[in-house]
Amino acid sequence: MESSQGVPRYKRILLKLSGEALSGAGGTGIDPDQAAFMARRLKAVHALGVQVGIVIGAGNLWRGKIGVERGMDQSTADYMGMIATVMNALALRDALEREGITTRVQTAIEMNKVAEPYIRLRAIRHLEKNRVVIISGGTGNPYFTTDTAAALRAMEIGAELLIKATKVDGIYDSDPKKNPQARRYDKLTYQEALAKRLEVMDMTAFTLCMDNKLPILVLNFWQEGMLEAAVMGESVGTLVTA
Repeated sequence: MESSQGVPRYKRILLKLSGEALSGAGGTGIDPDQAAFMARRLKAVHALGVQVGIVIGAGNLWRGKIGVERGMDQSTADYMGMIATVMNALALRDALEREGITTRVQTAIEMNKVAEPYIRLRAIRHLEKNRVVIISGGTGNPYFTTDTAAALRAMEIGAELLIKATKVDGIYDSDPKKNPQARRYDKLTYQEALAKRLEVMDMTAFTLCMDNKLPILVLNFWQEGMLEAAVMGESVGTLVTA
């Protein structure tokens, strides 16, 4: 689909956000100012007429790995993480609603008093009505990351692009923070990313995107105008495609 002046290239996107994006100093907890900042970023994209689905992580509230390292059962640790994503989703919904954007939170783990159950067709209907949909609770199953949940939900809702929001402006051949000579890729094929062992997403999520030819765009969410440029089809971040 080609972009033309003023018309977004992508009609529907799935944005994968880390839980840390909501945290304040120290990288833990939920900072209302950060939530408000993110909401303003998302409002700018929503204003272009793009349908936005969001999957958010829980790293600011809980990391299952820490529990497992101390002897906690993996399933228990993962369910705690899934519940934490719902808390983040509610905080982000509140911030978006304050910006005047009608938002729905759906969750793969049923908790009817706080969020809708995740139902694919209902999520699509909300998007068609120009509502932002935050899909929380991971996949509803332990042993799967929120990266995998994002890839799965992107496929289910018919997103044309999966955007992984990070604090770096794309995928590099080495860590740009440690190596000033690190080279950023503008575009990669799935096979190139695999061959170079670039950590785009976890392997389950990456394979899911590759098998279903869903493009992945890695960009700096915090850089002004990046998200808008991405949905307009401009060359920003690193695009991974077939």
